[in-house]
Amino acid sequence: MNSDFEMHVAGGDHRIAIFASGAGTNAENCIRYFRTHASIYVALIVTNKPTAGVIEVAERYGIPYMIQETWDDEGTELLLSRLAQHRISFILLAGFLSLVPNELIRKFTGRIINIHPALLPAFGGKGMYGKRVHAAVYAAGVGESGITIHEVDEEYDHGKILFQAKVAIDGQDTPASIEEKVRALEYAHLPAVVEKLLLTGRV
Repeated sequence: MNSDFEMHVAGGDHRIAIFASGAGTNAENCIRYFRTHASIYVALIVTNKPTAGVIEVAERYGIPYMIQETWDDEGTELLLSRLAQHRISFILLAGFLSLVPNELIRKFTGRIINIHPALLPAFGGKGMYGKRVHAAVYAAGVGESGITIHEVDEEYDHGKILFQAKVAIDGQDTPASIEEKVRALEYAHLPAVVEKLLLTGRV
């Protein structure tokens, strides 16, 4: 990749904020992966839902969290202030369902990535998340699905693709089994991709 990531890899500690709207399984996987890491640390959880399971994950691991329901200028300024307070250098969207404000993207250019549970550019865009994605993949009758890790820009699921992993789908699969296969890819690859990006600037 080109990359803005290379510009930001300068040694030292990397403090990650994970944005999530749901149960936080990918967040927990990353927290566990980096718990004893020498230079990478999950320092903040951000959610847009006060009932999100990721809050329980944050509490279980003693990680600060904030609930950000408002994305107007005032809310964005509050978020940027909290990110600065926790010295966040990198943002991971892991099941985060709100469109990230443009101001945040500008402040963290090349330092925000998202994981999507399909092979973009197919099965992406507004409203395509979670079980909806797997149902659409199943309905389309395609022979494979997977994960995409990409840079975040001003559009849903649109930024530069950094990494993809694929899994075969056959006639015995259902939306639920496709979800299980894709989740296994998420768990297997996401922390390692984040680590490589932060340590080397590339995947």
